[in-house]
Amino acid sequence: MDGVIGLAFNDKKEVLLIKRRDIPIWIIPGGGIEDGETPEEAMIREFQEETGFRIKIKRKAAIYRQDNKKDIHLFVCQIIFGKPTLGPETKEINFFDSNQIPSLSHPSIREWLDDEGRNLPTPIHRKIKPVSKLMVLSNIFKHPILVARFFLAKIGIRVNI
Repeated sequence: MDGVIGLAFNDKKEVLLIKRRDIPIWIIPGGGIEDGETPEEAMIREFQEETGFRIKIKRKAAIYRQDNKKDIHLFVCQIIFGKPTLGPETKEINFFDSNQIPSLSHPSIREWLDDEGRNLPTPIHRKIKPVSKLMVLSNIFKHPILVARFFLAKIGIRVNI
């Protein structure tokens, strides 16, 4: 299933991040594209489900190919209205200075912010870096519970705390 992720900023140019319930790390809002849905429709739906905010899409910044079978569409979004609202997948919602992203965050956030900052007229197309064994090993001692939850989620077991 293809997916979407969206970067949105407040007036202070801080990026909106959500902390997931299943694997409690900070990430940008996003999710899967449902049957019959365009990537843009999925982005609008996922953003509202995970944050409570209604958005409009300003542009598509990138399309990342994952495992040669799945595309992840990165959108730059503008918040139109709403207030932060937690949902079943969202534990916390906050804005962060893009130079002070929390340490427990998705490893690709810096890359996504850099791609957004290029402000190119057409989307970037490239392969997304998969989670490597080295990445897992480097985090297993610092965050053993998170790594365990990551593997459980990979096989379809959700742990919500």
